[in-house]
Amino acid sequence: MSRTEFAPHAPADDLSAGPSVEPGPAAFEVDGARRLSPWLVLMAVIVLLGIAATASLALGARAASPSEVWTALRGGGQEHLRQVVAAREPRTVLGAVVGAALAASGLLIQGVTRNPLGEPGLLGVTSGASAAVVTATAFWGFSGGGATVWVALPGALLAVVVVHLLGRPAGSHSVVPLILAGAVISAVLYAYIQAMILTRPDVFDSYRHWVVGSLAGSSYATLAAVAPALVLGLVLAVGVAPGLNLLALGDDVATSLGTPVGLLRTGAILAATLLAAAATAAVGPIAFVGLAVPHLARGLVGSDHRWQLPICLLLGAALLLGSDVLARVIVRPQELMVGVVTAFLGAPFLLWSVRRGKVTT
Repeated sequence: MSRTEFAPHAPADDLSAGPSVEPGPAAFEVDGARRLSPWLVLMAVIVLLGIAATASLALGARAASPSEVWTALRGGGQEHLRQVVAAREPRTVLGAVVGAALAASGLLIQGVTRNPLGEPGLLGVTSGASAAVVTATAFWGFSGGGATVWVALPGALLAVVVVHLLGRPAGSHSVVPLILAGAVISAVLYAYIQAMILTRPDVFDSYRHWVVGSLAGSSYATLAAVAPALVLGLVLAVGVAPGLNLLALGDDVATSLGTPVGLLRTGAILAATLLAAAATAAVGPIAFVGLAVPHLARGLVGSDHRWQLPICLLLGAALLLGSDVLARVIVRPQELMVGVVTAFLGAPFLLWSVRRGKVTT
């Protein structure tokens, strides 16, 4: 456990609500390191998200100025520009939602497992969704497109259910069997995926466009399909976030303070699964967002999950939108898959966090 999480002299009554964060000052001190007030960080990240959203609407094969975008959103300006901005709206909204969901899922998984390398794929979400897409393509002639979500979402959820059943010995609250079960199921599913795409060229052609992750062709219909899972996952995440502060102290201490450890952990895993499964089903696997963003949030606001969650939601949305903008302009008029760009952007950020000692367990 990181020394920044709870002061040794904090009274037991204060622990029930998690670490105390004073919102008033412009900066506060943790372990001798001076940090900005979480409120200032929150406002800065909101501004960053606004800039990323504006860039997502303005930049692409046909660039537009922010004023032209605003005019087009109000129904004015050139007809062609209005059509371009209208086509980018669902892509921007879905990108922000997916980035936020992946970041929040990574935060919950890292908090539950107390593993700094925790990310949505740890519980089999990515492998389950991928295996479902491959199976549907190979045996039922599935050709991808907007219907992918109806195949990938059940596959991701089913994989996590299997992981949970195999990794939950009776009477045990340890997360180690869960992590091991996730690794085993993921390895088996990826072996199955490799076998299918190597023996079936038609499966490979369809799968390769989905597996990297892309926001191209986004629509509000896709967002509507995953909205129930996203909303339920977010509600659960907000509910369990304060309890993760106590869980960081260890199961014994959390139990002695009246925390239902098993129920809390199950709720957090369910929330992480719903968020990650919905995001993966909507746009395909996106690398590094769920792994890197929680570390960035922790470096900005400390170890209080009540602050980390909103910062992760906003940072994840901004990171994915920024990555998508780069994917569109680097090789314009073509575009890269956004999953490739997030890996290139997320890896240096994560390495920077590790080098500066911001990654804590």
